[in-house]
Amino acid sequence: MLPPMLIFGMTGSGGFDPLVLLLMAMIVEAYTGEAKRIFKVIRHPVVIIGDVIVFFERKLNRENRSQVDRAIRGALVVVFLCGLAFGLGWGVSWLSLNHAFGWIIEFAGIVMLLAGRSLYDHVSDVAKGLRQNVEEGRRAVAHIVGRDPDSLNGAGVARAAIESLAENFSDGLIAPVFWYVLFGFPGLLVYKTVNTMDSMIGYRSPRYRAFGMTAARLDDVLNLIPARLAGLFIVLASLFVPTAKPGAALRIMLRDSKYHRSFNAGWPEGAIAGALGLKLAGPRHYPGTTVNDPWIGDGNVAATAKDISRALYLYFVACLINGIWVAAIAIVRFSL
Repeated sequence: MLPPMLIFGMTGSGGFDPLVLLLMAMIVEAYTGEAKRIFKVIRHPVVIIGDVIVFFERKLNRENRSQVDRAIRGALVVVFLCGLAFGLGWGVSWLSLNHAFGWIIEFAGIVMLLAGRSLYDHVSDVAKGLRQNVEEGRRAVAHIVGRDPDSLNGAGVARAAIESLAENFSDGLIAPVFWYVLFGFPGLLVYKTVNTMDSMIGYRSPRYRAFGMTAARLDDVLNLIPARLAGLFIVLASLFVPTAKPGAALRIMLRDSKYHRSFNAGWPEGAIAGALGLKLAGPRHYPGTTVNDPWIGDGNVAATAKDISRALYLYFVACLINGIWVAAIAIVRFSL
């Protein structure tokens, strides 16, 4: 029989078991979202990470240096920031497990570093805007995609929102949870640091191609398993969504994921394209350039606000599945 403290997820020192803490944080984050009022007073951890990245990038990534020099400096920044993130994360975990109220710091950190509810809200805003008119849809989608919003018609706005939902389901929720389950708060903080570096300096532009190369490649590695899990969760979720097609979700994911320019993002995008009977990706316009990528899926290209709502329903169920697998691991661990 389990000790009473383990039944409630408590450790001997009075803190919560990490998996129980994760489940609690996932539930709270799903309810509260970004907690914008709090971050008007204090800085969000990701913003702090971003400030540090900007500092090093401005100091070390100068145009008069060679590409090799810039690549080495970029790699050293990745090593330093990952080491710093791991050290801070380990300190928070130690505090959580060794002090009666130390778990509060870790709990707050997990809630702040997950982005499940905020992603739902941003994509939902696109659907609401698109129901008014295309211009409102463009204004809302500009907050979550990098492409030129003025180049998008109504269908383009809807597809962009659904693509962002699929890709960020992996980056914003599945991957952080996955690395927390494996390595606790240090794993989560290292992942968010790498993902933030990739989003800021992991571009193939002349300025960042060399300096951000290590950050971009490491982000690809860290998302290798989570992206495929995200696709699988969407396929499973489609079994419980009346308007979704689970067979097509699995088929399109396996067939078309390789067509995405990111070998990770194609998995959840392929799954959601098949589940909803849509075509995603394809030719896209970004400021100053046009990307002529293949289409993912063989369904309807004329997505609508209704399709965004269907995607959000699918996303909600996939988030529940994500919570269920964490709960299952916690139960198995407690029973050993």
